[in-house]
Amino acid sequence: MATRYDLSDPEQREEGIAAAGRAVQRGRLVVLPTDTVYGVGADAFSPEAVKRLLDAKGRGRHMPPPVLVSARTTLDALAVGVPDWARVLVDTLWPGPLTLVVRQQASLQWDLGETRGTVAVRMPDHEAALELLSRTGPLAVSSANRTGLPAATNADDAEAMLGELVRVLLDGGPTPGPVPSTIVDCTGPRPRILREGLLDVARLDEVLSQTGVQVAGDDEGD
Repeated sequence: MATRYDLSDPEQREEGIAAAGRAVQRGRLVVLPTDTVYGVGADAFSPEAVKRLLDAKGRGRHMPPPVLVSARTTLDALAVGVPDWARVLVDTLWPGPLTLVVRQQASLQWDLGETRGTVAVRMPDHEAALELLSRTGPLAVSSANRTGLPAATNADDAEAMLGELVRVLLDGGPTPGPVPSTIVDCTGPRPRILREGLLDVARLDEVLSQTGVQVAGDDEGD
């Protein structure tokens, strides 16, 4: 059963983040709050830990988890060929509810599943999540729920679904709501939305207006 820490208590906060960091180093799973929903995280560079995460959610390798990072600059350590317009999205909307699918560095020693040479990366706008990520490095993180069930927006729901499978649960209170991050494919000549979340097309196009690029529509072949 997970050890639960109340992040609103300064002493528990420090103990919890330290405990979560140790758990990640040992290949175990942790639950953490983000700016969208609660996530279940594992060391992105441990294939065994990533498999444990997918098993906990009831997912197969065909649904690889996104990777959360603590700094914008980490994107270049994980990705190659990032378009200039994608960097504008990063500079404007990170940290925040934006996940970018980019081509991964070929030298990366990890196995997130059947990624087809890509990785989904996000920098969450949540202080505790960023503090944990700054200690652990990139984490493979998926929503803290069993596949097919609603994403957890509070620690109780996350514990009910995954408590027996994770080592540490960081309770940051309720999250803003059930709407996830927006996922944007950045591997083509134009951005394409794979999942619309908190950021809609209008907001993305507003940010992209300075680049001369717009979000591609579903009926466009590019």
